[in-house]
Amino acid sequence: MTVALMLPDSQQPPALTGSNTEITMTAVSTAPPPINASGQAASVAVAIAKPKPAVRGSQMILTVGRGDSLDYLFRRNDLSIADLSVIMKHDLARKHLRLIKPGDEIQVTHEGDTILNLSREIDFARSFRAERTADEGYSAQLIEHAIEARQIEASGVIKDSLFLSAADAGISERTIMNLAGIFAWDIDFVLDIRGGDTFRIIVEELWRDGEQVAEGDILAAEFVNQDENFQAILYRSPDGQSSYFSPDGRNMRKAFLRAPLSFSRISSNFNPNRRHPVLNTLRAHKGVDYAAPSGTPVKAAGDGKVIFRGVKGGYGNVIILQHGGNITTLYAHMSRFDRSARNGMRVRQGSVIGYVGQSGLATGPHLHYEYRKNGAHMNPRTVKLPDAAPIDPALKADFVTKAAPLLANLDGKPSVLAQTQTRAD
Repeated sequence: MTVALMLPDSQQPPALTGSNTEITMTAVSTAPPPINASGQAASVAVAIAKPKPAVRGSQMILTVGRGDSLDYLFRRNDLSIADLSVIMKHDLARKHLRLIKPGDEIQVTHEGDTILNLSREIDFARSFRAERTADEGYSAQLIEHAIEARQIEASGVIKDSLFLSAADAGISERTIMNLAGIFAWDIDFVLDIRGGDTFRIIVEELWRDGEQVAEGDILAAEFVNQDENFQAILYRSPDGQSSYFSPDGRNMRKAFLRAPLSFSRISSNFNPNRRHPVLNTLRAHKGVDYAAPSGTPVKAAGDGKVIFRGVKGGYGNVIILQHGGNITTLYAHMSRFDRSARNGMRVRQGSVIGYVGQSGLATGPHLHYEYRKNGAHMNPRTVKLPDAAPIDPALKADFVTKAAPLLANLDGKPSVLAQTQTRAD
């Protein structure tokens, strides 16, 4: 800002009287004024930035420890129990704050013991927030975070094991397990894997605010096992159901799992002339024994109903499931049962029904598994398993359209995926 004094031609300063003194305040800019459409200088409006208001309160993070309750955390940190009581009157607060577990974090902004706001991350996509209102009450809301999905490619060649080779390719343990699960009905990942087998996957990663927050589903996968090629595409139907299908629409699932648990080795195969290891007599072994550590989860081989749960002679702790097609499966020598598999209850394929043990006549921890059709025992490792339902014909065209770009990438053709990155080869 400058002050200009208007002087007469005589160069002498005028008398300082109110009648002939003129003072003009002028704003000075180092940039030329903008020109309007008529070629004349346009006026400039100058906005002066207001200082940012001071942020109220102090912030702290309450980390839940073993045996902690929200009430205890507030008392320990000198926060108002009365404010907590008002917050907990909201249904949303009771739903998302009542149950807390060790490691959970709750962010609190406070002035003294007064709670200004409180928030807790429910999962990577949602947070709960309570905020103090003008009437000294509290509002409660669920905040949905913007999530970006990115597609990442990874591939590898098996040298020692699937797990080591996948880890070398930068694939997480969770995704390795999912990959094995997709092809579990076609490939025995304990006995069938060979050096030189290859795999390629396209994985969905979830990002928020520029950071990866979760690893999503495998969108497409290819596994070449002993020169036989298997491909699977994830399809999400309009009703929200997700399943993996082969490129021609065949369901990758079978109606039954080939093995109902993760095991270290087969300790005894199906053998109608086997000598019993405890009784030392010839007694047909009408199932397969899977050696595994005690406590290993045992899964239902297929959708079915629990028709027996209890102790059955030398079998020890047993569960028998009834399936469609007049098929039953038996699981023996378990250490204990899962509470979700009671007599008369229906179970889904892959759900845990019990845990490996050595109850009954058993020389070590293992699962004895039998597969019967029309009452006749069949070898679980070689019996032809019935297929699950293929893709709905009404959805086939939509599946083919969505599968095409994913299959192009699996086949090594030029990428047609948006936001695809290559993680490792």
